[in-house]
Amino acid sequence: MKIVLIGAGSAQFGRVSLGDIFQSKILEGSEIVLVDINAPALEEVRKLAESFLARTHRPFTVTATTDRRTALRNADAVVISIEVGKRFPLWDLDWSLPQQYGIKQVYGENGGAGGTFHALRITPVIVEICDDVAELCPEALVINYSNPMTAVTTTVLRKYPDMKFIGLCHEIASLKRYLPEILSTPFENLSLRAAGLNHFSVLLEAAYKDSHKDAYPDILAKAPAFFEKEPGFSDLLAYARKNGKVFQTEGSSRRAVLEGQRSAKSWADRRLFKVFLDQYHLLPITTDSHLGEYVQWAWNVADLKGIKDFYTFYQLSLAPEKKEIDSVVHERLVYILEGFAQNSGYEEPAVNILNRGLIPDLPSWIAVEIPARIGRNGAHGIAFPDYPKGFGALLRNYCGAYDLIAEAVLKRRKDFVIQSLLANPVIDVCKDIPELVDMMIDRQRPWLDYLK
Repeated sequence: MKIVLIGAGSAQFGRVSLGDIFQSKILEGSEIVLVDINAPALEEVRKLAESFLARTHRPFTVTATTDRRTALRNADAVVISIEVGKRFPLWDLDWSLPQQYGIKQVYGENGGAGGTFHALRITPVIVEICDDVAELCPEALVINYSNPMTAVTTTVLRKYPDMKFIGLCHEIASLKRYLPEILSTPFENLSLRAAGLNHFSVLLEAAYKDSHKDAYPDILAKAPAFFEKEPGFSDLLAYARKNGKVFQTEGSSRRAVLEGQRSAKSWADRRLFKVFLDQYHLLPITTDSHLGEYVQWAWNVADLKGIKDFYTFYQLSLAPEKKEIDSVVHERLVYILEGFAQNSGYEEPAVNILNRGLIPDLPSWIAVEIPARIGRNGAHGIAFPDYPKGFGALLRNYCGAYDLIAEAVLKRRKDFVIQSLLANPVIDVCKDIPELVDMMIDRQRPWLDYLK
């Protein structure tokens, strides 16, 4: 199997993905090609892989190149994890400039005005990668980690509806992190399904495997007492500054336990989360920083300090990158690759694919995050014909904005950007939106120059 990792010069993505793949017996003998535009960083990751294979004698081959098209020729699987430009300075612009124009966005990465500009920067590059895939390896499985996930996936599959393209996010790991302790049962005894939009998804089904009993009533009864004082990112940041230890929370299935400490405030990171628990009787799979990007009243409810502290903590967590490859599996990527290689039909808990009726109340063309069975033809989503009406209404509110983002990228039209912002449920201002768009195009050159 030929596996191409695009963006592998990132020590985090490249190192972790290689370590995961190297643990797989099923993928033994695979050729792994590392691709990045940063040649020195790429070479460093290649040397890490070479050193690991020399020590462990694992049967894989690893090469590296800055020539994406050469790497993609005859590939069986392509994994994408990229950003464009300087990530955090651009993110700061995404977040702060719309606020200057009166837009009450709580985060600015995936939703709201900030998420729109992020999508407009990164999606064209991923579409270009997929142009090469369509030409050079059209039967390949393509797995994308890059955000904004719904915008990217919707746009790519609008252009290439038959491409085996999957968006992969690790927020689903929160269920493994918390539910065993809430329910006093091993994770392996739980049957769980969640669905929605990326970063805006809720648990829909929960059952105990041993008794076949519905576990959702127990979750609704016990979760409030558990989460009310669960440490949040303000607590984690304070702990990191005091002790010099940064917990790895992104994608982790392990709780960040602060030596028995409970949170200094109630519902840290989860004040908006609590609204969904109380009013919709549904358990979200993520916290306020993500949920709040899609709801017009989020700024009035969410833990705003916790969100700001998460942003700082997240940057700290990326700084001390390890310079070695682990002999443990960190991400779900390897299981998807194995399912594809073996045509196994195993159920993956969360992938982003086209809706096509899986959630009936949402448009067919929107990318939804949903469980799916993985085989040689890609991901086959599991349908939820009785999706909760109330939460589904919130999801529908955002679909028009995603539709116009996809059209703006594919047709390179600035007027669609303006219309997308005016359709966005998070935005309640109008007068200066065209000026904001012009300012962002100017400030984020060359990434937005294509918009005319």
